Amino acid sequence: MFTRDTHRSRSTRSGLAVLLLACATIVPAVGGTPTAAQKADLLRTRELVWRSWFSGDQARLREILPGEVLGINNAEEDWQGLDAILSGAREFAARGRRLVRLEFPRTEIQLYGDVAVLYSLYAFETDGDGGRQTASGRATEIFVRRGDGWVNPGWHMDSGR
Repeated sequence: MFTRDTHRSRSTRSGLAVLLLACATIVPAVGGTPTAAQKADLLRTRELVWRSWFSGDQARLREILPGEVLGINNAEEDWQGLDAILSGAREFAARGRRLVRLEFPRTEIQLYGDVAVLYSLYAFETDGDGGRQTASGRATEIFVRRGDGWVNPGWHMDSGR
């Protein structure tokens, strides 16, 4: 009986040691605030994603949107992968539409190691074949550090209503 209890106690201590080691490796996953340089880099990359889409810049979009990208857009039933996103950008530009105004009046950033989550309010105005149109809403965007930069593997947008 004593031997079994001692064995359980050692087993419990070993399990506790493994748990503490696991927790120590998870600590970087706890959300943090980005440095000023990280924040500036993320905001610059986010702006580049949006402006590249509106301009139909296929090469740039392929650089900053990974193959596994998944976009959930406001008022669209289908979720979009890379091909659909590129096609939508190409079609927008081909219709002669252009971005007139792009604003992000509020953005909060949570950083989890090499992953950043941006929560934003957005507003934009376009001009072109149907006259001026405005849109606004909320966006949750994911960015992942790859090499020296950030890529945008996913987002979810809604109207905010």
